[in-house]
Amino acid sequence: MSVRHLKSVLLACSGAAVLLVAATAANAGGFALREQSAAGQGSSFAGIAAGGALSSMYWNASTMTQYSGKAFEIDGTGIFPKANHTPTTSTLATAAGGFNPAYLNGVSNSGEPAAVPATYSSWQINDKLWLGMSVNSPFGLAVSFPPAWAGSGYAQSSSVKTLNAAPSVAYKVNDMLSLSVGVQVQWMTVTYGQLTGAVPNNSAVIGGSGYGYGFTLGATFTPMPGTVIGIGYRSAINQKINGTLSTSSTVPATTTGSINTTLNLPDQLSLGLRQKLWDRWTLLAGFEFANWARIGTASIMQGSGAAATLGGAAIQLPFQYSNSYFYSLGFEYGVFDNLTLRTGIAFEKSPITDGVRTPRLPDNDRMWYSVGATYKAPFKGLTFDVGYSYIDVKNTPINISATSGNPWLNTTGTYTGTVQSNIHIFSVAARYQWDAVEPVRTALYTK
Repeated sequence: MSVRHLKSVLLACSGAAVLLVAATAANAGGFALREQSAAGQGSSFAGIAAGGALSSMYWNASTMTQYSGKAFEIDGTGIFPKANHTPTTSTLATAAGGFNPAYLNGVSNSGEPAAVPATYSSWQINDKLWLGMSVNSPFGLAVSFPPAWAGSGYAQSSSVKTLNAAPSVAYKVNDMLSLSVGVQVQWMTVTYGQLTGAVPNNSAVIGGSGYGYGFTLGATFTPMPGTVIGIGYRSAINQKINGTLSTSSTVPATTTGSINTTLNLPDQLSLGLRQKLWDRWTLLAGFEFANWARIGTASIMQGSGAAATLGGAAIQLPFQYSNSYFYSLGFEYGVFDNLTLRTGIAFEKSPITDGVRTPRLPDNDRMWYSVGATYKAPFKGLTFDVGYSYIDVKNTPINISATSGNPWLNTTGTYTGTVQSNIHIFSVAARYQWDAVEPVRTALYTK
């Protein structure tokens, strides 16, 4: 492949992702998006850091050495969340419900359907060196609330969108060990709505965008035939957001106009195991850690360096998350040489605790249940992946009051309630490998 051809492939990857990027519904810890691989989706991402698809590059770019020649993969995921909010007590409902009965209501679903794209390409330069590129949307959030409801003071419509390009280099030390290093260039855009007056209903909106930079590291270890261990690291990124603060009506002592802030996004560590058990069975296991504790509180600042204010109060976003953990286990079964089935289960410990939760992002611990398949088409080098996950989120309490210690408490007063959530996720992928070996077909394995 010529350098010109490689450049065209990489630009095509980036272009496809840009065209597909959409407002996304967060369904991993915090507002992260794990949905970067259809093959991984089918096993609840068990073992994905050890390989199994070109999209394993997202977790561990050294896995690209498992693909000879040139390879390209495009993944698309549809996310369908449901978050039903039931209020228990609301100062806003008591104070304004008589003027506008909508303030007495809950919300049947604050989640927004989402499309999450991802593209991957790799190029083997020689028997030791690979070049790769992945383009993803690693963080996202889209929630939709009516202007007036019982929790309006703590949840208005908001969104986060990202686009992350990660060129990388992998080196195959020997048949046992591969290493990788890469960089991350990440664009983010944010809109954040906040109620400023209940009667009539008025709001403030913070909107902005910016870039952040980081790196990736990876290693794949094959101590014996049938055993692959992978470890990958994605560095923290400090997103510098520049934008504006606007209000739908005049609010005294409010600094509308240019603002800026920094979002300290987490670094992430992933471990994966692929262990051959019998002729057609493979055990998959995974662990992920995300350092969400570093996000802390984001302060909104004016261009002058002074704190931006709303109604005379400095604007702060006290996320105060904890770290998150993800444990997964799965299996693959090779029905034919060209058809593999997989399944997986996972437990995710949410970084959002009872003490800092708001209805805007009612995240909680969750269970994942997944199934999927990989099919090698008769056309040489072409492979398709499909995956489905159902996420069952633990019933979630919301408690924002003077006695709760929740740092989001504001002048709209108390809001308590519960949220019932679940998520359906569908993923598909197509992968093409130049110089691939022709697939071999056999009869159904019954022994």
